[in-house]
Amino acid sequence: MDDIPLPAVLAGPLLRRLAPDRLVLWLAASRPLALTLALTPAGEATRRLPLDDHCRRVPLGRHAWLHLIDLPLETPLPTDTLVAYDLRVHYGEAERGIAEWGPHLLEADGELPSFVLAGRHHRLLHGSCRKPHHDGGDGLVRAETWLAERRTAPEERPAWLLMTGDQVYADDVAGPMLVAIHALIRRLGLFDEPLEGAVVADSRALHGEAAHYYDRESLLPDVESSENLRERFFGGVRKPVFTSANARNHLATFAEVAAMYLLVWSPTPWELIEVATPALDDRHAALFAEQREVIERFVAGLPAAARLLARLPTLMIFDDHDITDDWNLTADWERTAYGHPFSRRIIGNALLGYLLFQAWGNDPERLAGPLEEAVEPLERAAAGDGWLDDAAWDALIRRLLRFAGWEFEIPGEPPLVVLDTRTRRWRSERSPKRPSGLMDWEALSDFQQALLHHRSVIIVSPAPMFGVKLIEVVQKLFTLAGKPLLVDAENWMAHRGAASVLLNIFRHSRTPGNYVILSGDVHYSFAYDIRIRQRRQGPRLWQITSSGIKNAFPDTLLDWFDRLNRWLYSPRSPLNWFTKRRRLAITPRDPDRAKAGERLWNGSGIGLVDFDDQGRPREIRQLDARGFDVSFPPPAHEEG
Repeated sequence: MDDIPLPAVLAGPLLRRLAPDRLVLWLAASRPLALTLALTPAGEATRRLPLDDHCRRVPLGRHAWLHLIDLPLETPLPTDTLVAYDLRVHYGEAERGIAEWGPHLLEADGELPSFVLAGRHHRLLHGSCRKPHHDGGDGLVRAETWLAERRTAPEERPAWLLMTGDQVYADDVAGPMLVAIHALIRRLGLFDEPLEGAVVADSRALHGEAAHYYDRESLLPDVESSENLRERFFGGVRKPVFTSANARNHLATFAEVAAMYLLVWSPTPWELIEVATPALDDRHAALFAEQREVIERFVAGLPAAARLLARLPTLMIFDDHDITDDWNLTADWERTAYGHPFSRRIIGNALLGYLLFQAWGNDPERLAGPLEEAVEPLERAAAGDGWLDDAAWDALIRRLLRFAGWEFEIPGEPPLVVLDTRTRRWRSERSPKRPSGLMDWEALSDFQQALLHHRSVIIVSPAPMFGVKLIEVVQKLFTLAGKPLLVDAENWMAHRGAASVLLNIFRHSRTPGNYVILSGDVHYSFAYDIRIRQRRQGPRLWQITSSGIKNAFPDTLLDWFDRLNRWLYSPRSPLNWFTKRRRLAITPRDPDRAKAGERLWNGSGIGLVDFDDQGRPREIRQLDARGFDVSFPPPAHEEG
């Protein structure tokens, strides 16, 4: 397929942080483009805005360029109004619009995409965990269908699409997806890099015959440490939830990370490549064929996913699988993973991908410094022989791993506070093998400051602040046994100091408002109403979890957890008084489509929350990828 001419646009546009006086968009192209944005608010004339002075072009390879667009508007756009737009690509004196270069982005009747700038945060879509080879529907496709049915009603549009973690699975890649990644790397000429500490010399060898399909863990050498690096970084055979089988196609190079993002956000790159079956033994050949069928169904849904991302302003925060499973779980994990040059490079390449493909669009000013540092070696590679400078790239990764500023806030009514629960961890003082707190004392203090003086706040915490008690107890038992990695013991209550500070923040007299916590991570969905015991004027909290967009928990196992949790932690159970949350009254909401007594909803989809004028959830729904809605109505009575 190398004789097929490369299209101008490879992926996007993605709408990112939008406001009446500023538009932030992301685009990937096969060459540097001259662009004009045409905006047509309903009832107004079209505005044509050249983007050359407001577009940062970042090279990723000979035929791959990111276009990071940050456009200030002298005349603000109206709120709560449909704004149609066209992104026009210049070809000399000629121009081509979306209808010509991206017809999959048009509405069913051929109309251009549009967006709405919401006057308040009245409705939000939110979800996490989109794994391409999970054999289930795609919540983004379901959301696009839902949105298309309401496209002429601006008041129905969600203010934001919040992607709350695991937008990609860098650590769990299907064989056909990795073959596609390598084919796209070759087609676009993505930059090569040396690989210090690996059994292959460089990325070119890794992307070729030494690709190690279903065998990536063999690339990591043993190191002198308390644990074998292979087991600590990839999970190893001792970890039953995320076994080494899931990490055997772990992404390693920056080119692999970049290609992965292009392939999960756009149908266009798939038209440029062929996915040939590599030489595999019988067992892996059968797995490859099975995964190919699931990936083909995923690709069939990409036009709809791309339409959604071109219509809703989108905010993104990482969780572990965007980088690697159990990322920064314990101090011991950090010392081991960052102590070897190859594992540090793997983590750093994924974090650089997050910066360029996800984080920048959340807050361009805050990410301006890291972006400039990342662009410099990429531009040198573009001007040179297409190889990243090893020393410069490693220095960049070391600086990025120390960066503290991934969290962000979005003003509005109510304001959005999006937390980084991965890089500012509260390390255990009792043992480096024990789970770290999800945020350290300083980060939690910053969080409390963000809540002050607001009567309501929407909080995005990738991991639920208030999860299923039984599952947290199981994780605690494994932690006490010295095996936190076996059960992903990552919850807010796993670290005594972080849990205590978090609960004190909500109990404090200066945080008396309404707080809605939106989370993902766990691969099932639920909703809790929460209040402080013995406090009439205390804050009201709601924990709303939607996971996964394209992932799910094992059905039978979740059924048992759900049932046992109801038995052991019923409102009158004395076990409630042994939890850190004993001063909170937590009342689950039962999903209306669940069987009697079930409180956890299992199935791919995406969450939808409507808010009243006081920032309280008026309606909580899960748009299930199977084509129906699940409602979480208010509880009829209070529990414990």
